[in-house]
Amino acid sequence: MDYSKHISEASKARNPSAIRALMPYLNRKDMISLGAGQPNPATFPFASLTLTLKTGEKIEIDDQLFDRSLSYDLTSGQPLLNQWLTELQKIEHAPPVDFDVSIGSGSQDLLTKALEMMINPGDAVMVEEPTYTGALAFLETMPCTLAHIATDEFGIVPESLENMLAHWPESNPSGKKDQPRPHVLYTIPSGGNPTGISATYERKQAVYKICSKYDVIILEDDAYYYLQYGEKRTPSYLSLDVDGRVLRCDSMSKILSSGLRIGWVSGPQPLIERMNMHTMVTNLQPSGVSQVMAYQLLANWGHQGFFEHVKRVADFYKEKRDDFVECLDKHMTGRAVWTVPNAGMFVWLRLLGGITDSYDLVMTKVLKENVLAIPGLAFMPRGNKNEYIRVSFSNVNKPQMDEALRRLAMVIDKEAEIHNVKI
Repeated sequence: MDYSKHISEASKARNPSAIRALMPYLNRKDMISLGAGQPNPATFPFASLTLTLKTGEKIEIDDQLFDRSLSYDLTSGQPLLNQWLTELQKIEHAPPVDFDVSIGSGSQDLLTKALEMMINPGDAVMVEEPTYTGALAFLETMPCTLAHIATDEFGIVPESLENMLAHWPESNPSGKKDQPRPHVLYTIPSGGNPTGISATYERKQAVYKICSKYDVIILEDDAYYYLQYGEKRTPSYLSLDVDGRVLRCDSMSKILSSGLRIGWVSGPQPLIERMNMHTMVTNLQPSGVSQVMAYQLLANWGHQGFFEHVKRVADFYKEKRDDFVECLDKHMTGRAVWTVPNAGMFVWLRLLGGITDSYDLVMTKVLKENVLAIPGLAFMPRGNKNEYIRVSFSNVNKPQMDEALRRLAMVIDKEAEIHNVKI
């Protein structure tokens, strides 16, 4: 593939840092460094690090690894962790083409760098409707417009994607007749945020085929991939990537710790290289201590132990999903409609009772009942008012679920009375 047309002029203008380029040599024992301005580790007060797991097991961080984690290191991440994650991608996804991996300060860090790398002023970026509010918040700061692609309970609607690309610029939602056809598709394929929907394998195949036809890069934001509830996880876009057109963002936030701030991106070397250039001139590298904590745990588990852990995590959320759906059936039947998620931690409710704008309802009336939810407006590329809300079951027990939905039902009933709608 010719990646040059997918890389923004701002990204192309970045050159490797002369100091950062020396980092691979810094830890060689035969090297005498008079180069990079590394502070002397003798001045650091930290001597060692021990992790205590909830099982009671203690993991001693290797002294040399710990010492290294306290200093500057490679832009693409701690080499041993990078290698472990690269092997994980090979085991889990078996990408058909060569790929590189880079570690970031959470997948949000990598996601925004990927978008910035591919957006020139005046571009249009294709996004699902609805989609992740964190991506929308960033895209609103970029010199681009958003082209919204329809979704349903099976993921992206291929006909919507094909129609937009085939009939561009007539299909351009912004009405700009001279705007180039979009070359980036941003998608959340598993346990979508906010919908909870997961794309089926058949839909992914259809979407990939269309993107290949029109030379579109697929930015696969898959933070909830390992929170799929089925016995077998639906294969990723990365596993289908015979062209080398997928940039995949993964996250440790949902499976190890959100506070670790560790994510990783996998994809074609020319694109990963450009993202690394961005890191060189911003945050330099992900946290060394977070990385060594994650690596030592993962190395202790091995890949099989990791898979056993994420299975337990997925089972945990599945049980919460089941409890939540039971409470939904009890309190929201006739007051809302929803699709039962098969991954993640969200349910996307379409409120009934004559409600057409959930924003005021959630931000005033529901809030007064001491219940938090997110109005659908936050997830809409067009910023349009709507009757949807996102609710999450991740951090509530069953009695809390039951009470929160009871209060929500009460608010909806009052709205229905105002609108003279029978529930």
